[in-house]
Parts: sequence; structure tokens; C-alpha cells
Amino acid sequence: MYKMGIVVFPDVEELDFIGPYEVLSYANKVEPGFCTVQLLGEFPGLVRAFNGLSFLPHSTWDQCPQLDVLILPGGKGRLKAMHNAHLLAFIQKQSANAVHVCSVCTGALILAEAGLLAGKRAATHANAREELGGYPGITVSGRKVEEAGKIMTSGGVSSGLELGMRLLQKLGSHELAKKVAAGIEYTPDLAQIEKA
Repeated sequence: MYKMGIVVFPDVEELDFIGPYEVLSYANKVEPGFCTVQLLGEFPGLVRAFNGLSFLPHSTWDQCPQLDVLILPGGKGRLKAMHNAHLLAFIQKQSANAVHVCSVCTGALILAEAGLLAGKRAATHANAREELGGYPGITVSGRKVEEAGKIMTSGGVSSGLELGMRLLQKLGSHELAKKVAAGIEYTPDLAQIEKA
């Protein structure tokens, strides 16, 4: 069973974390016991996302065990989160032994601040590509999902769905990804999933 965690913070973009959460969690309906997915906040208590959704994370960064997959969403809140030393230390610690460290949309800027994108190709929201390109050694990609070793970045708010599908394909199978896509009635770029 893969242990997966999605970091959340105030003013996170809702679809950035809900998209991959839904895709990855749904995999357990197709293949029971495939993974656990947790939302990870800095502190216990309610987190308010950018569009007003309030929710309770499952765990805190300090309580989180070693994960197989760590996902960083974006949104307006990333402007503060990307300079949070506590978060950057958590990302660096988890990345040492994680199978994949991922970002959705402008979450790539958080990975850049953590030093994980140097020398790599990375995707982000179209409006943040210039900002991401300002970091030394990062080649900015316009692809929906970009893989660079164990680092996976995705571009755009809805790209968390594609990222989730790619993770299912990589950690499970093409068939698992297709069954989840059918189950949630989503039409991903299956050609890209097949090429992964």
C-alpha cells in the first residue's frame, strides 16, 4: 500500500489538491488497498482554501510518517508557503526517500524554493512560467505533466487530475489508470498516459 500525502496551507487552490485526492483515493475502489491519501497541514485545525472551502487536514507535517508520494498544490497561498522554512524542511526530509515528489500548478514554485527542481524540466501554470524560469537551472515546460526522475510537476489548476492519473499508471498500471478515469467519468490524455 502506497502512502501518499498532499500538503495543504491557507489559501491553497481547491482543485489543486482535491483533483489528485479524488483520483488517487478512487483507485482503492478499483484496487482495494492500493494507497492511503492524507491531507497534511502545518498545524491541527481548520484550513481555509482560497475560494472559501474550510476543511480539516488528516495530519500535521511533524506527525507525518515517511511517504511514498508527496504532492504540493499551489494557489495564492503558495506565495507565503514557498518561504515557510518549516514546510521547506519537511519537503526536503520527505524527498530523500519518497518514490515521487510532485507539484500541481504553482506548487512547482514551492519545489523550486526547496531546491528540488535545479537542473530539471518542470511544468507550472502558464501565468507562472516566467517566474519559475527565473530560478537557476530550471527548464520550464509547457506540458501538462513533466517527469524528471522522481520529480513530477504539472501545469495548470486542473492538471492535478492528469498528475493523479500519471501516478496511478507509474505505481499501478495503465489498466488501473483507465479504470479510475472511467469510474470518475474523466477523459484524460490517455495517449500521454500510455507514453509514460
